[in-house]
Amino acid sequence: MKHHTLLTLAGALLAAPAFAQTSAPAPASRISAVTLYPGSATVERVLHLPAGATRAVFGCLPAQLDARTLQVSSPAEVRIGDVNVQTMERAVASGCAGALDERIRAAEDELARARAETDALELAQTWLNTQAGTPPVHTRDSLAPAQIAATLQALRRSSLDTLTELHRARRALQERELALKRLQAEQGSAQAAKVAVVRVSLATRSGGELRLSYQVRGPSWSPSYRASLDSDSRQVQLERLALVAQTTGEDWSGVQLTLSTGQPLAATQGPLPRPWTLDVQPKEPPPVPKMARSEGVAMMAAPAPPAPALAAEPDAEPLPSFEASTRQGTYATQFVLPQRVSVPSGGERVTLSLGAQQLAATLLTRTTPALDAHAWLVALLGPLQGNWPAGPIALQRDGASVGQGRFDPMASDFARLGLAFGRDESVLVSSEPVKEFTQSAGFTGARSERSVERSYRVENRHRQAITLQVLDSAPVSRNEAITVQSRYEPKPQDDNWGGKGGVAWQQELDAGASAVFSARHVIGHDKDVRVREGH
Repeated sequence: MKHHTLLTLAGALLAAPAFAQTSAPAPASRISAVTLYPGSATVERVLHLPAGATRAVFGCLPAQLDARTLQVSSPAEVRIGDVNVQTMERAVASGCAGALDERIRAAEDELARARAETDALELAQTWLNTQAGTPPVHTRDSLAPAQIAATLQALRRSSLDTLTELHRARRALQERELALKRLQAEQGSAQAAKVAVVRVSLATRSGGELRLSYQVRGPSWSPSYRASLDSDSRQVQLERLALVAQTTGEDWSGVQLTLSTGQPLAATQGPLPRPWTLDVQPKEPPPVPKMARSEGVAMMAAPAPPAPALAAEPDAEPLPSFEASTRQGTYATQFVLPQRVSVPSGGERVTLSLGAQQLAATLLTRTTPALDAHAWLVALLGPLQGNWPAGPIALQRDGASVGQGRFDPMASDFARLGLAFGRDESVLVSSEPVKEFTQSAGFTGARSERSVERSYRVENRHRQAITLQVLDSAPVSRNEAITVQSRYEPKPQDDNWGGKGGVAWQQELDAGASAVFSARHVIGHDKDVRVREGH
């Protein structure tokens, strides 16, 4: 297999309608594989070459493709020459009308038929109204009373049938109009006004397949997750999901899709240190008299007008975010879907399943009584293998939905915080009123001591024991002029939970039992010191 990068970039970003109209129809290429990154995609197209071919045309490509990333590969018997890229209006490009255009034409035909039927029924009803409103001519051949009744009955039936059919036809006409508007709106978001065409000069006797790959900005995928907790077995089923969307203007129909956590649009290197120089500040020049300064400004020539800015290319349109095999690389993870996937252009979000895992969990009931008089069920998970990008997660507990959260197992505090699965309504939490008083201290009474005492009570109304974790915060001094003494009952398992003065009690609480936790903090400082507290 030979690989060729872009050799010649001629006529880029120039429309060529005349050339497109006179070109002979060429076999269409198809998308065989797509590697999707957050914010971009690498697309691979395949074109079958007949024997003796001298040129290959890849048409209807996204106009925002990066021409610098074009790569052409072919079998050894196919020789590659120059590669030419052009952009042109979609309307004049040959063969760029997609399935959506055909659906729009079919909807227009259906709308025309519905409008014709409505007009015909309205014409028939107008004729009936005219006949009914024409006064009878009194002659000796006038209708007999029996004939009049029959005529009226026939007129009534005809009018009833016509009005009923007219109502149905008008309803159908409204539905056809709405259907056409929906398709036209979808076309406006799915198809760009311009397309790119890549022409490759080549030489081959036996034919073969020609492959073209390129990068395009705009398509993206974002991770999401679904976690289902079985509290009896203490197992969490964690499912990876991916939300895929693209608005490139080309439909990905039945392609081999690979999702990658790589970042081709990110910087390739970090910043380097800048010089740090020191110099003596020069003396300021003496001030110029006001009169002289105004005269100098008047004599100064008017500045030249700024050069016109180059017309910038419009940015790519904003993004409108299966059991997969995982390839764990050194710097990125790839998810290869086993089946072929279709992702239409237009911003439609497609959800893909990337697999699920059964994880053992340690369950505990966590509460922070000073801030919230509720208890929450938390599942602590072990370390996860591979790359798990942060994303939203849907949570279920014993088959019932408990809401949405954010899943970031790569965060440093994930092992400590775990996954929360909603309130535990069978655990009651209450707080005693805060006891606080201030007194003078020291031999001369120059110091002030403030005592703050908090007490919490937790009751387990489950039929089984639970692992209870009670969290609180202790005051942390940031100045040596302020002292803090803390006393807890019972003694906490961790008096620096989270590294910011957090306190954690953790114990087993039997069914129907209750426990009391208290903390007393004494804050001392000189009376002339003003203490600033932050929570």
